[in-house]
Order: sequence, then structure tokens, then C-alpha cells
Amino acid sequence: MTAETALKGPMLPAASGTTKSIVILLHGYGADGNDLIGLAPHFARALPDTAFYSPNAPFPCEMSPFGRQWFSLAEYDPEFFRRQPETMSGALRAMAEGAAKNAAYIDRFIDTLLAEHDLPADKLALIGFSQGTMMALQTAPRRDPALAGVVGFSGALLGDEAFASAIKTRPPVLLVHGTADPVVPIEASRLARDTLTSNGFDTELHERPGLQHGIDEEGIMLATKFLQEHLG
Repeated sequence: MTAETALKGPMLPAASGTTKSIVILLHGYGADGNDLIGLAPHFARALPDTAFYSPNAPFPCEMSPFGRQWFSLAEYDPEFFRRQPETMSGALRAMAEGAAKNAAYIDRFIDTLLAEHDLPADKLALIGFSQGTMMALQTAPRRDPALAGVVGFSGALLGDEAFASAIKTRPPVLLVHGTADPVVPIEASRLARDTLTSNGFDTELHERPGLQHGIDEEGIMLATKFLQEHLG
């Protein structure tokens, strides 16, 4: 990985002018950093000492001429998450391998920001949406020391078969998911909650009735409260 491949994207400086904590927003498949940076002003009102970064994923999206991707979803099927884990296909395993391989981009971005702002790991939280949640849940438990926490909207935990052996730390996790999501079914977050909880993570899942693949006002409020609690 070179300087040319380092993650870049929009950011919002700390409203107070002094950065005491950091939130990284990880966008979904086919979007880019601009998709989630619009959430930052909502959080900033409650977190004036927090800087927000929303990097673009490292690869052009295979399905969109303008978007980016963290890994390929060419063979993705929403039904993956409605099946029992033992019936999950090789395509889902390929997704897990893609997430594992490309988490290095996020790890480097985290290390760079912590060094730049001279902050400890427990002053940085990850927020993901959809594929961004998959990357956040791939990255955070495998880092030591622990990050402040993870907020995952409409996403999933990939590679749960090997998850327990890969855990280094257990940051708290908030999952928010619409019950009517046709893109990543609610079952994905239910499975993630069960896997995380059984492995000792402090995990909450809030199911949003009737919400499709998106983030609603209640989800923003839940995330704000979580960030306030865990970033101080």
C-alpha cells in the first residue's frame, strides 16, 4: 500500500476547534465519502470536540460508474442472510475474504488519524452503513488497543465462522437496521448481534419497523447517544 492508495475523502473539523475525539464514517457499496459526511453536522451538535472523516472506499464500483466499493458484491444475494450459516455459499465466503483483505486500508487510515491528532484508540469510533458496516465490524474487533465503539447501520458481520479466533478487543457495538430492508435483510443484523454477544461484546440491536435500506432520524438519535457515551 502506497501514499497513492491511502484513503481520502471529505471531513468536518471539530466545531470547537479542538479535536478530542474522531469518528470515521464508512459508506456503502456504490457510494463515496460524500454519502455519509452529511450525517456529521447532526452528530457535531452533541459532540463539538469531535472531528468527522468520511473516506472514499479504495476501489471503483463494479456496478456503478461513479461510486466506490470496499470489496466486490458481484455475486451478492440478500438471501445469504436468511439461510442458516452452514448453508452459506462460497460467494459469501468470498465477500468475507474481500473484507478481511481490504480492512488494511481502514487500519492505516485509523493509525494515521490517531497519530495526526495525538489521540488514543479509545477516542475514535467507527460508523458504517451497509457495506461500510461490514468493514467496521471486520476492522474494530481485530485492533488492539480497543476503539471507542462501532455503530453499524443496515449491515452484517462477515466471516463469523472464524470470528472468535480473530478477536483482539471487544469495543461496544450499536446496530440499527430496518425491518423492511430488501438489500441487507434484518436477519443479517440479528445474526451479527447473536455472534457478537456470544463472543462477549456489549451489543445492542435496534430494529426500525418498516424502514428500508437507509438511516432514519431515530437511528441518528440512537447513534448520537451512543457516541456521547463512548467518546466522552
